[in-house]
Amino acid sequence: MFIPSAKSKISLLALLVVAMLLFVWVNNSRMFLKEKDYDKKLEAALLMKKAYDAVKQDRLECGAYCDLENDPYQSGVIGPKETPITTDRGSLDGKLTSLNPNYAAVMVSLMKRAHLNKGDRVAISCTGSYPAINLAVYAAATALELKVVPISSVGASMFGATDPDFTWLDMETLLYNQGIFPFKSVAASIGGGRDLGRGLNLLGRNMIVEAIKRNSTELVQEESLEANIEKKMTIYNSRFPKYDAYINIGGGLSSIGSSINGRLISDGYHRTINNNNLPRIGTMFLFAEQGTPIIHLSDFLDLARRFELPETPVPLPEPGTGSVFVNERYNVTIAIISLVILLALISIVVFFDHSQMKLRDEEVNRRA
Repeated sequence: MFIPSAKSKISLLALLVVAMLLFVWVNNSRMFLKEKDYDKKLEAALLMKKAYDAVKQDRLECGAYCDLENDPYQSGVIGPKETPITTDRGSLDGKLTSLNPNYAAVMVSLMKRAHLNKGDRVAISCTGSYPAINLAVYAAATALELKVVPISSVGASMFGATDPDFTWLDMETLLYNQGIFPFKSVAASIGGGRDLGRGLNLLGRNMIVEAIKRNSTELVQEESLEANIEKKMTIYNSRFPKYDAYINIGGGLSSIGSSINGRLISDGYHRTINNNNLPRIGTMFLFAEQGTPIIHLSDFLDLARRFELPETPVPLPEPGTGSVFVNERYNVTIAIISLVILLALISIVVFFDHSQMKLRDEEVNRRA
């Protein structure tokens, strides 16, 4: 009669086969469950893609220059590297990664983490440096039916909205006129150094002011950065006395105060922010002082990794793909059953081993 034993090759082989079969059973029990707010996330992602398509169509129809090497998707959202309105260095990888329409779903996640719901009031600081992220935030806010007050800075870092004839304001006006987004910037500044275009030549500053005028947007151009910050706060407060959240996109100085401030605050949702010992505070910190929740968006490659979005994907993912929409999980019941079966079999082998050892000991003692 065969007796299970850890010393038996047959027993060990049987345990191996059973363990492998149980592993296959558990592995095949994986379920793909929709994440929370799936419908709103998908709506936002589809809306962001619709915005891309509209920009792309407009750019192709007007015969605008398109760099297939730097903008392989022909999105029309990636601008030239250097133009008269380029304010700073910029990461092309970050700009290409931000084109993923599923970034809009990430924004829905962050907005829901901030407990934003239909009708809530949100102040937004946009920048020409990351037009794709602006579109992601706009798409999410539209899907959630938020009341939005955006103020922009027009100057852009490399590969942002750097085309003087098609700035971020021109882009959002196009999408507003086509009914894709129900809002656009209520005011705009030049951006760049001191939020007044320091570092740009006179031609570049004049081009930005002209873009602000042709888009019928209020110009914020005071005598200093501090005065620009104060003016923008006045404009925000004139629309609503209180906001449910403030969203900062990029490194606009009127929003973050100084470049180092943006690196001191981690990306994502913040219920509170400590303003102590900061050299200068912008509108983001002034809102935080009022108790307004903050969503800070700056390092978009890091944000992509956190939400498992691919970096510089080719081709662009379709809306609705990725772990931000669907979470892969194992069937816990099957996993527990498999564990119990395997432990039971191992216990049986150990039990018989122990019994055999006891019988041998008794036999030795009897002979002695």
